[in-house]
Amino acid sequence: MTLPRRALTPRDTAWRRIRLCLVVGDLLALAVAFTLAYALRFWTGWDFFQEGAMRPGFYAGVTLVFVPFWIGLFALYGLYNPRRLFHGSQEYALVFNASLLGVVMVVVFSFLIPSFVIARAWLLLAWLLTVASVTSWRFIARRYVYSLRHKGRLMERTVIIGANAEGRAVAEHLSSWAGSGAQIVGFIDEQLPIGSEVLGGMPVIGPASAIQSIIEQHHIDVAIVADTAIVRERLPMIVGAMESLQQLDVRLAPGLFELLTTGVRVQEQGGVNLLALNKTRITGLHAFTKMLLDRGGALIGLVALAPLFVLIAIAVYLDSGGPVIYRRRVVGVGKIPFDAFKFRTMHRNGDALLTDAQRQELRETGKLKVDPRITRVGRYLRKASIDELPQLLNVLFGQMSLVGPRMLTVEELSHFGRWQHNLLTVRPGLTGLWQISGRSDLGYEDRVRLDMHYIRNYSIWLDLSIILRTVPSLLSGKGAY
Repeated sequence: MTLPRRALTPRDTAWRRIRLCLVVGDLLALAVAFTLAYALRFWTGWDFFQEGAMRPGFYAGVTLVFVPFWIGLFALYGLYNPRRLFHGSQEYALVFNASLLGVVMVVVFSFLIPSFVIARAWLLLAWLLTVASVTSWRFIARRYVYSLRHKGRLMERTVIIGANAEGRAVAEHLSSWAGSGAQIVGFIDEQLPIGSEVLGGMPVIGPASAIQSIIEQHHIDVAIVADTAIVRERLPMIVGAMESLQQLDVRLAPGLFELLTTGVRVQEQGGVNLLALNKTRITGLHAFTKMLLDRGGALIGLVALAPLFVLIAIAVYLDSGGPVIYRRRVVGVGKIPFDAFKFRTMHRNGDALLTDAQRQELRETGKLKVDPRITRVGRYLRKASIDELPQLLNVLFGQMSLVGPRMLTVEELSHFGRWQHNLLTVRPGLTGLWQISGRSDLGYEDRVRLDMHYIRNYSIWLDLSIILRTVPSLLSGKGAY
């Protein structure tokens, strides 16, 4: 007996259009890459391998064959699953690997069929240009999809199963960024009555016992199970009930969302699937690009600002004497301590100048709005936030990043409670969301919120955006003291 096909949902239709756009875009990108490779090889005289000229018609035919062949390889690597759009580094790696496999297969074919002769320089250029053109096009496509989602389109109607702390944390994180594509319809929960508001207007829409009818009634696309909210014995029944709904994607929160910020990978051990945690939040290609941005930016900054450093050092010394550089002992990734450099802005016996009230304010906020310890030159340096420019050396040494969470001392860690581990999974930054969102006006709670948002949503584009927004923030002087 043939089962009837289910009707296409709006999400199905949208994904089909995206898949078609991906195929068409890849076709064009591949055609451009192969054509440009021919132009560079034969029109510019670039002949690294000392090969003779080939007929243009031959490469036109090769392009007509290779383009659909490459599309087939991309499909084989899962590159037409639209969700690959939302995992940039994974998507780029798959494009690289699929293209490399294509080149290897062409080389093997040319050895097996001696009459098939192809210029090695053209093949090398075609491979490099294919990776560059396809990844560039897919980056643009991903940004376009994000822009549509910020306008409320291409969203997935999502329900959270479990309204406990984990379920609320997942919902809050997904709903805070439209680019996630999650439109949170509500919660399914056994404990709270229907209609109870759980988070920002998101209600409980029913119990787990009625999960199938709830999902069909509300046209749910994605169900996220917060497994810590479900009694273990009932979890197989709930997941089994959802698996019978063909239009539904079921995703399982690992039960560690509130504490987990580093990536995880599934690792099999003795037939048991386990989640292996990464030691740091930023890994792989992301870590490499961030390292390039940090080291390159720090080196350029140190060279360009060297004259300013000399002038500041002279001003600090003439104003209050003593050492020009102050070393602040802080903790970095993995709670490893290091000395963060900054121009000295305080008197050397500054702590003796504090009143009891000022000591209390310092313990509560970590800053003083009126600080008698600060020197005259130091006040200007802090107002302009240029006292911390020597930390470019820490960035160059790999202890800090240009962008990251605010650095912490060992004494401050206690203020961050259970979040202190998360805050130490990335290098502290010379600037960050805290710098462009109030700076010293922020309390510990706001700092945690901003730093956790950065850690969970890190991308190189977020770093560049923060760097660009730092300049007007510094010029305004808001929150600096």
